[in-house]
Amino acid sequence: MGFQQGLSGLNASSKSLEVIGNNIANANTIGAKSARAEFADVYANAIGGSNAVGIGVTVADVAQQFTQGNISTTDNPLDIAINGNGFFEVNKGGTVSYSRNGQFKVDRDGFIVNDQQQQLMGYPADATGVIIPGAAGPLQMPTGGITPAVTTTIGMEMNLDARLAVTLPGAGAPIDFADPTTYNNATSQTVYDAKGQGVALTYYFQKASTDTWNVYVAANGTPIATAGGNPAASTTITFPANGGTPTAPVGVVPINIPSVTNAAGAVTVPINGVALDVSKATQYGSQFGVTDLAQDGYASGQLIGVQFEADGVVMARYSNGQTKPAGQIEIASFRNPQGLQPLGGNAWGRSFASGDPLVGVPGAGNLGVLQAGALEESNVDLTAELVDMITAQRVYQANAQTIKTQDQILQTIVNLR
Repeated sequence: MGFQQGLSGLNASSKSLEVIGNNIANANTIGAKSARAEFADVYANAIGGSNAVGIGVTVADVAQQFTQGNISTTDNPLDIAINGNGFFEVNKGGTVSYSRNGQFKVDRDGFIVNDQQQQLMGYPADATGVIIPGAAGPLQMPTGGITPAVTTTIGMEMNLDARLAVTLPGAGAPIDFADPTTYNNATSQTVYDAKGQGVALTYYFQKASTDTWNVYVAANGTPIATAGGNPAASTTITFPANGGTPTAPVGVVPINIPSVTNAAGAVTVPINGVALDVSKATQYGSQFGVTDLAQDGYASGQLIGVQFEADGVVMARYSNGQTKPAGQIEIASFRNPQGLQPLGGNAWGRSFASGDPLVGVPGAGNLGVLQAGALEESNVDLTAELVDMITAQRVYQANAQTIKTQDQILQTIVNLR
């Protein structure tokens, strides 16, 4: 029996050293998880007795330890770390596997892939950027640019100085854009036609009475409204005595922007029915200031990059400053992650022991969240592994010593006369 016990101990210690060596080898592998050799004693069946002597040890399991690894930041926006529970789903040739390695790239076809050319799985987005839930598929970044959007609304938030004097119109013309004495203040912004061409709008504010202001609008220097050949006010703002929210106009004011020649020498497309909202204007005794001047149009743009949000939404960034969702990453968790089958390449496959994957978006339920521009390091504790290696080595030596001792005992018996 002694040889069998010692031999099983040598095999178990050797297996332990293999596991420790593999952990140490993967101490710098992104997303790698340490393993632990777990042992069980072995007893022979005995009939009518309870004083059985064990016949050695066996390796019961090599268990993966799915604890959280440290998260380190990187300079690559396509690096992703899962902070919490869950695995990335990756697909290659129809085979889905699961990984904690977030080192992703965009291939020539626009798919987000890892170093093994496995495609990251998630939900697509439609042309307007709305995520389409359902069965997950490989995430593919848009290869084309973003189409332009015509301006439909303009919002103003500003204060008109109540202390200013009423501006009297010049003889024969209510306002002269080239003469600052015929108006009190001005500001400008760019709006966009249906082709994405920019049109410079300038707003001129002329105090007509104590609590009323005329607003004139010019497109590339051309007034958008005229009366008798002269510029006409597009709207008149009337304030209450306390200078707060205007009493007129009520609601938005539609304005029509004619075709004009822009700075590039091209003729723009007319923009009709733009809703001008001046409801956030005030007239207080402080200097003129525009705190917000917004419009909803933009020019066309080309894709310049992608970024990942904490909830897995993949945002496409365009050269015109716009962003639009291009998809959303799906991650999976398992009731028994230690039942996953190691496949190599920082990936695991599901098995009967692991159960079916529980899928969802990052941050939902007990699933972790994503951190872009970061990677999860291996959870191997190098110091602990080196100590365990010394212990396993001593155990190996001790088991070898039991075999040596048993050999000496047998030699003594053989030498009996």
